[in-house]
Amino acid sequence: MISPPRRAGHYPDREVDCQQAMEPGFQAILDCMAEAGWTREEAKRVLRRLIAADNMAQKETARLETELAIARAMIRAGR
Repeated sequence: MISPPRRAGHYPDREVDCQQAMEPGFQAILDCMAEAGWTREEAKRVLRRLIAADNMAQKETARLETELAIARAMIRAGR
């Protein structure tokens, strides 16, 4: 079970709390990968790539949502 934030909204140690909540799952992923025959370093490199790919996907999604909003506004304005 992943621990939730200590309180809603931003607070000074929120990222530290997030890291502590994520640590057991992170170690479990690395352990599972090692059991399957991958090295911990390979798994960590791939996790970094997955994070980068997720960031790119989120940026692209935001760009497309912006373009759609502009197109919808132009249609409503009769352009």
